[in-house]
Amino acid sequence: MSTPPPTADQLLYTPEEAARVLRFGRSTVYELMAEGTLTYVKRGRSRRIRRSDLEAYVNALEPVAA
Repeated sequence: MSTPPPTADQLLYTPEEAARVLRFGRSTVYELMAEGTLTYVKRGRSRRIRRSDLEAYVNALEPVAA
């Protein structure tokens, strides 16, 4: 069963949805969250990543020099 892709107006993403948006593996997103590189909010046992935090993470990435 396939889940639909996240929409552009979505405010919070599950780690799995964030992985699809970033085109990373799910494990990579959980590692980024664990090391504090990718911030998230927690409600009960659920973790969600704000769209603004995803954008901040991407904007902070350094390009690789060729």
